[in-house]
Amino acid sequence: MKQSDEQTRMLITYIIEATGLKPFQVEHTVGLLQEGATVPFIARYRKEYTGELDEVQIRAVEEQFAYFGELEERKVTVLKSIEEQGKLTPELRGRIESSRQKTEVEDLYLPYKPKRRTKATVARARGLEPLANIMAAQELTAGTAEEVALSFINPDRDVPDASTALEGAGYILAERLSDSADARAIARRLTSEKGVITSRVAADYKEQVTKFEMYYDYQEPLKAVPSHRMLAMRRGEKEGVLYLSISAPVEHLLAGLKSRLVQRTSIFTPLLERVAEDAYKRLIAPSIEVELRLESKERADEAAIIVFARNLRELLLAPPAGGKRVLGIDPGFRTGSKLAALDATGRFLEHVTIYPHIGEGRIPQARHDLLRLVKTHAIEMVAVGNGTAGREMEIFVKETLAGAGRQLPVVSVSEAGASVYSASDIAREEFPDLDLTVRGAISIARRLQDPLGELVKVDPKSIGVGQYQHDVNQSMLKRALDGVVESCVNYVGVDLNTSSWALLAYVSGVGPSLAKAITRYRDENGSFLSRKALLKVPRFGAKAFEQAAGFLRIRGGTHPLDNSAVHPERYKLVETMAADLGVSLAGLIADPALVNRIDLQRYVSGSVGLPTLNDIIEELKKPGRDPRSRFETAFFRDDIREIGDLKEGMILQGVVTNVTAFGAFVDIGVHQDGLVHISHLANRYVKDPSDAVRAGQVVKVKVLSADAQRKRISLSIREAEQGVKTGG
Repeated sequence: MKQSDEQTRMLITYIIEATGLKPFQVEHTVGLLQEGATVPFIARYRKEYTGELDEVQIRAVEEQFAYFGELEERKVTVLKSIEEQGKLTPELRGRIESSRQKTEVEDLYLPYKPKRRTKATVARARGLEPLANIMAAQELTAGTAEEVALSFINPDRDVPDASTALEGAGYILAERLSDSADARAIARRLTSEKGVITSRVAADYKEQVTKFEMYYDYQEPLKAVPSHRMLAMRRGEKEGVLYLSISAPVEHLLAGLKSRLVQRTSIFTPLLERVAEDAYKRLIAPSIEVELRLESKERADEAAIIVFARNLRELLLAPPAGGKRVLGIDPGFRTGSKLAALDATGRFLEHVTIYPHIGEGRIPQARHDLLRLVKTHAIEMVAVGNGTAGREMEIFVKETLAGAGRQLPVVSVSEAGASVYSASDIAREEFPDLDLTVRGAISIARRLQDPLGELVKVDPKSIGVGQYQHDVNQSMLKRALDGVVESCVNYVGVDLNTSSWALLAYVSGVGPSLAKAITRYRDENGSFLSRKALLKVPRFGAKAFEQAAGFLRIRGGTHPLDNSAVHPERYKLVETMAADLGVSLAGLIADPALVNRIDLQRYVSGSVGLPTLNDIIEELKKPGRDPRSRFETAFFRDDIREIGDLKEGMILQGVVTNVTAFGAFVDIGVHQDGLVHISHLANRYVKDPSDAVRAGQVVKVKVLSADAQRKRISLSIREAEQGVKTGG
């Protein structure tokens, strides 16, 4: 819903309170977002305007703006509903309008929310609300409650005696207490702070061994449960193995609720105390438990998604091998191994299938075919998928190359998601005439050349760096992961003339439709010679150009700055800098000595400040440089292929495949990742595993234990480091 100026100002006030950012930072950021600016564009090219907010802060503003916008829409609906009932008081309106939480608004609305048939609605229909009002007033101190209730006996309305009348009136008061926003807030706060989540094994699984054994008889303070344990218990409950419940500080809670209901001593005091107990046990407790379970699930989801997003970012920004001619291999046993040769730009050249693992008779032909491809296409690196037969193929390739006197790097590459890509629409568009497995070999090769360019074609959930990714909120997960991909693509920059539409789609301001239009135009008209030529692409307007141009690169274009991160809106500024130094623009670029002579203060203006000028200077020193780190790979021992080959105490090289809240998983070349527990990540205290390791990092590990039957490997980076330092 489009916000009015007044609503926007109000939302900005809320965001300032929630984030602690300066008013101008929030105002300017919200303004840019409403104008259609993307997060990467704002973070990179509008630093002065936002006070140098980074992407994380800008996304926080974006999320808060959406949250508070939804909150205001809900307030309008709630106020209208209560007003139509003729029950909206100035005090209630004020509480609703000043609320900053959706939960609080729903609590305030609860007494007025249309209800299904309840014990209280039945009691009202039987004419017992006046009796409930008498009880609530607590003014009578003489006589008995039963005597007061006698006048409400009405057999025609199913109220045969005083006891039934008092019971019905109690149901009405219990519902009123349950509907009280203040009472619910007390119950929610105490349960959240002091509640305990308990996990018990379901009867059918008591004698069975499952992956949820540690939760068969388990409890922990609700507020202390880490994300991975909460998600594990919930999965166990979903699979019917576990039964979960939340226990609250009942005595403390009931004391608070009774004090709210019992204002003074009267003949109804014992009844009202029982009403408070009924309200809590029958109405409040189940409702609050549902809420807190959902809330704890949302917290667990958020934590898991943060870990997933961080791992994905590391994987996407993994160092590329670069413009090398690569042979990609999708290994297999019975169905053979698919070999695909690619040139330095990732263009597919030729494929062949070999069968080196199903009989000695097939090995000579396999060696011949492998060496022919290597020689014919001047292959510089070999990428071998790490799935089934991966280690066997890696060793076969090394032996074959060595036997022929060739020394080429043979790199194990993660296959995670390759099969998903192979069967995707993108793969069919790229290679309509190739088999799925050949497409997989091409993808494996391209992952070595440029992980980012290839992995953007795969659903992030299939890349293998998340945990419980199918259990968390899927829309929240997609939004977070899409944001990571967008951030990474724009951080690195994209070659306008060689990139696929799938990669171009993540460029700021582009999207799938414009990305396809760009590649169609490129196919029909040849390579782009300048960034300005983008404006000739159908439907690629000035706004899209503003958002996208700085993130697109053109090698050898007509303008020297087109292969840099300098935005076209600053070309004239840089040309002025060159002129002031008495050199050409081309002469200035990539000459650090000249660049260092620029007096930045001279170029500060109302629209350009030092943050942008510093970015320009850094770019002029290394135009078009890839910000990713240097390529390196792990080397697996040829004699270690299966878990059974592992021995306690071995020091091995491996690659971190996944970082979780409790440690990291490392591929050591035995088809099963080993776990490095958080306590074994470093020779220091580690609170957050991501502070010690990152996905894709090459590490040395020591084997602590290996259980082939359970497929469990325990590793230690800490002890490997100690072993290396002491010569072990």
